[in-house]
Amino acid sequence: MSKIDEYIDKRSKQSADFAREYKEESQKLQVAVEVRNLREELGMSQRKFAELVGKPQSTIARIESGKMNVSINVLNEIAVATNQKLTVRFEPVTA
Repeated sequence: MSKIDEYIDKRSKQSADFAREYKEESQKLQVAVEVRNLREELGMSQRKFAELVGKPQSTIARIESGKMNVSINVLNEIAVATNQKLTVRFEPVTA
C-alpha cells in the first residue's frame, strides 16, 4: 500500500465525511478519465466531441476535469452519440 493509500485509509477511518467526499471525488475522476479516453480514441477535440454529443465544449471540459457530477442521462447521451453501450455496475467494497 502506498503512502497516499495509507493516508486515505487512515483519514477515512477517522472521518465519515472525508470517506464520503473521497468516494464522490474518485467517482467523478473515474468518469472524467473514461470520457476523455473515449474522446481521444475517437480522435476528436473537445469542441468536435461536444458538437457530436450536442453539448457545449465547456460541459465536456468540466466533465473531463472532474468538476462536474455527470448524470446518467448525460452519460447516456454521450454513449448514444458515439455508438457506445453505457454500463453501470455495482461492485463490493474492498477493505
